[in-house]
Amino acid sequence: MRENTSDYSALFLDDVPMLDTRAPGEFNKGAFPGAINLPLMSDIERQKVGLCYKQHGQDAAIALGRRLVTGQTKKERIAAWAAFARANPNGYLYCFRGGLRSQITQEWLMDEAGIEYPRVIGGYKAMRGFLLETTGQAVAECRFVVLGGMTGTGKTDVLLQLDNGLDLEGHAHHRGSSFGKHAVGQPAQIDFENRLSIDILKKRAAGHELFVLEDESRSIGHCSLPLDLYRSMQTYPIVWLEDSLENRVQRILRDYVIGLHAEFVALHGEELGFERFAIRLRQSLDNITKRLGGARHQNLAIKMNSALAEQGRSGAVESHLEWIEGLLTGYYDPMYVYQRKLESQRIVFAGGHRTVVDYLRQLRVNR
Repeated sequence: MRENTSDYSALFLDDVPMLDTRAPGEFNKGAFPGAINLPLMSDIERQKVGLCYKQHGQDAAIALGRRLVTGQTKKERIAAWAAFARANPNGYLYCFRGGLRSQITQEWLMDEAGIEYPRVIGGYKAMRGFLLETTGQAVAECRFVVLGGMTGTGKTDVLLQLDNGLDLEGHAHHRGSSFGKHAVGQPAQIDFENRLSIDILKKRAAGHELFVLEDESRSIGHCSLPLDLYRSMQTYPIVWLEDSLENRVQRILRDYVIGLHAEFVALHGEELGFERFAIRLRQSLDNITKRLGGARHQNLAIKMNSALAEQGRSGAVESHLEWIEGLLTGYYDPMYVYQRKLESQRIVFAGGHRTVVDYLRQLRVNR
């Protein structure tokens, strides 16, 4: 039999399959990428056992748990675990602390299915602590460069060309602006932090000690950057990405209109997908009404509604260019001009896509 493990680094570096035996409510609050939730107890069962533990102690709680999970329910759960174990012979199982629930799962798998399957010592709590420490160590030990630039310059496009780029918006599944929501919602805060930590872990294992990340506020949608990372970002050197207004407008059209529309259509079909896409686009503009001012908002809304009507009739998207350009020049660009002035002393390089990518790659080599 393979031994139980506490080698958390290897679990994440090797993308080892993991069976999470916690209750669904625990799993939904935070989990690891690729982990499968096949709980020992439901949320209600766990609540009853927890109350029993507080009132009568551990032995009574264990006895109650065994009475609650019995008969056909027990058979179905063991069958699911056994199927996972057979499909993933290199995997591990875990519960919250690596204690009773994972041990009972191991026991039942052996007794009822004849399968010896190892668990993660310390469970979810220990692995979560390891990942938090991974990010904290990187902030303390590694060098970082912040990639800045006006809206639409394609900062994410640059990051994805770099082996040492950390795509914060990708991990948060949000583009970081008022229009940044995707058709599918964001991960839980803990999931976001776990994904970022694993990305850092893998890149450090590949030899990277210099990272490039996009200039972000503390919150990317409803996901918040780790506080120590965000505070340090206010001191890191900045590389400023530049591009023409025409290219920026086209890139916004690609991501926030064509791409977002395709996401909604893939989820809901052509008709309902377009309807929900149009609602999302209007909501995004409405969300910044106060910052735009009433007159500017009304003007942009008229142009957006006209563009959506044309897109709905013919599928053409060119009419969106007008409100996108107006939003950039009248709202976003002045904010970024002001930001660049404030951060001018931290800007170590500025240029277009090719020169910025070349500079950042050379910076990594010359570390």
